[in-house]
Amino acid sequence: MGLTPPQLKPLIDVEHLTRAFGAREQRVTVLDDLSFGVPRRSLFAIAGPSGSGKSTLLNLLTGLDRPTSGRVLFDGLELRARSENQLARWRGRHVGIVFQFFQLIPTLTALENVMLALELGASKTFRRADWRERALACLQEVGAATLADRLPSKMSGGQQQRIAIARALANDPPVLVADEPTGNLDSRSARDVFDVLAGLTDDGKTVIFVSHATELAARATAGIELLDGRIIDQHGAAPAVPQPA
Repeated sequence: MGLTPPQLKPLIDVEHLTRAFGAREQRVTVLDDLSFGVPRRSLFAIAGPSGSGKSTLLNLLTGLDRPTSGRVLFDGLELRARSENQLARWRGRHVGIVFQFFQLIPTLTALENVMLALELGASKTFRRADWRERALACLQEVGAATLADRLPSKMSGGQQQRIAIARALANDPPVLVADEPTGNLDSRSARDVFDVLAGLTDDGKTVIFVSHATELAARATAGIELLDGRIIDQHGAAPAVPQPA
């Protein structure tokens, strides 16, 4: 059997992933034996109703939580085999996170919020002397360059989310994850923000987003739908490529 070309292998392999909380009769299984692959440069949806396990899965994919059993491999790297410090450094270079409620620093301008991500990430890609230029480029990429000197309190929700996306892009991670990124926005702002996220795949990013909005999930190039911790539907989700244990 021939080898799978690297460009065709999923960026993320999920193998028999289970997450349970509690013990014995108090045990609650939130995710139950999930296996799938996230294709490279895809817009990947994790859909399902509230309580289906979406956010728990996102935490496992980014190493913020550890599985009860099974594995998550990022480009062949097994996340559960890394220490908390190693995972924190790995996330700083490989994953940009976009939150539902923006989480911008209210006393910093848009530009300063993006530059802070470079400082906290101790960027190895961009020199300190280039941080301002890099932050401006990220704002430009999300269509928010004119907001560079504005404080979050002077922005709409959609504008704040654009700044949050620019911040997630600061260290040039290959993956962006977004947990209900449009859940706090009106319908027009939600469409605009989603268009920004979708466009990032044209630049080679893999974007993984959680949503209970079926119209947004339908726009994804690949994804899974969860119900009670199990996959009930999927499209374009590459089969996980088994890795040596």
